[in-house]
Amino acid sequence: MAAAQLFGSQHRNLPPVSILAANAVKAVLFDLDGTFADTAPDMARALNVIRHRHGLTALPLSAVRPHVSHGARGMLEVGFGINPQHATFAALRDAFYDEYQENICIESTLFAGIDSLVSALEQHAIAWGIVTNKAARFALPIAEALGFAQRAGCIVCGDTTPHTKPHPAPLLHAADLIGIAPADTLYVGDDARDIQAAHAAGMRGVVAEYGYIGADIDPSLWGAAFSINAPLALKPLVCG
Repeated sequence: MAAAQLFGSQHRNLPPVSILAANAVKAVLFDLDGTFADTAPDMARALNVIRHRHGLTALPLSAVRPHVSHGARGMLEVGFGINPQHATFAALRDAFYDEYQENICIESTLFAGIDSLVSALEQHAIAWGIVTNKAARFALPIAEALGFAQRAGCIVCGDTTPHTKPHPAPLLHAADLIGIAPADTLYVGDDARDIQAAHAAGMRGVVAEYGYIGADIDPSLWGAAFSINAPLALKPLVCG
């Protein structure tokens, strides 16, 4: 199948990667929420528990899903219409965090094809890891529950370095941990800050179009190297 066919999707302005460029890939790093794992159901459940405490009805998953990649800020924006400057933000954020941590991985799953993709990377000696803005107290239990904590070459969390994405520090730290040069590394994510971080770190950014991208967002404006509409779309190009 041609590369153009593999990468066809609703956002057709994003260019497909060439086979030649993909052959130079020695490592693949993934964002967590909306790229590696579908964590939206548990995030939405925690939000709705907090809404219920405040006398509000539950929001459907479809309404919450596009905001998950923005963490507690995104959850409270869609759930309560507030931003971090609001007087009640900190208390609601802490309540959301506590509820989410209590039931961290009930319905969360790997995206379809991720496990096969990771197995193929391992078989071809291509290093891989996770770089997320999610704090370690959430990200590491999810990694354990979904069975990839011991397989990943690194798991860099939002509090691993002094900076979070779009700053390049987390990606550069991951590159150091796996021992692969940034220029030989792909970073796959579903948010503009993922691509910004990849660029800043000297990596090639890949848009995960299957992730938590709202219908009003056009990722072709992010300047990514290329885009995939399913995890396994990466396999034949990176692994040959």
